[in-house]
Amino acid sequence: MRKFLLTAAVASIGLGAAVPALAQDGPPPPPRDDRGAFDGPRAGVILGYDKLQPGRGPNSDIGSDRKADGLLYGGDIGYDKDLGRVVIGAEAELTGSTGDVSNAPTSAGALGYGRVKQGRDIYGGVRVGYKVAPDTLVYAKGGYTNGRLDLTADNGTVTTAAHYNLDGYRVGAGVEEKIGRTTYAKIEYRYSNYGSARLEYPNGTNTNNFAVDTDRHQIAVGVGVRF
Repeated sequence: MRKFLLTAAVASIGLGAAVPALAQDGPPPPPRDDRGAFDGPRAGVILGYDKLQPGRGPNSDIGSDRKADGLLYGGDIGYDKDLGRVVIGAEAELTGSTGDVSNAPTSAGALGYGRVKQGRDIYGGVRVGYKVAPDTLVYAKGGYTNGRLDLTADNGTVTTAAHYNLDGYRVGAGVEEKIGRTTYAKIEYRYSNYGSARLEYPNGTNTNNFAVDTDRHQIAVGVGVRF
């Protein structure tokens, strides 16, 4: 009887040592990612609708039906910090647009600038969001924007080209959804107002800044990757 008990005890110890060894021989567990769904650097592309029009301020006497609308396209980069429910971040954007106004070159009623085509637009700002679900972020954004309008003037004999640089601010709101381990999609509305402008000539000279009142409305969708 004593020999049987001793043999059983030895067998139990051997089995206990063998179980961890067998477990270690299996596939390793997947690496743990402690980041939130909206954390870290990101980069993406943007596509949407873009409309530029005169503002409705007291100094604006240009009809609001004078607009330049077209396709918005470009890209953005950013960095977000996922704090749990709240996400804060900074972002920058470079876009172009197909919008233009093809009125008479000397017409002051053509958006208040003459014959123009929308050029590049630069934006830099911050955003703050709230996670309504683990993979769904609702956010608001705001910052500085600098837009360019390419101008063509023709007096019947000579055609010249120049551009306006417009300075202003942008605010907006949107929804972002995580759609893969590192990918996301978003949709947002953005409003920009440009309060000052200057005319810049091809030879490098430019006018002093002057006051304007120009509005910009955009509806954009985007997809991107987090790194």
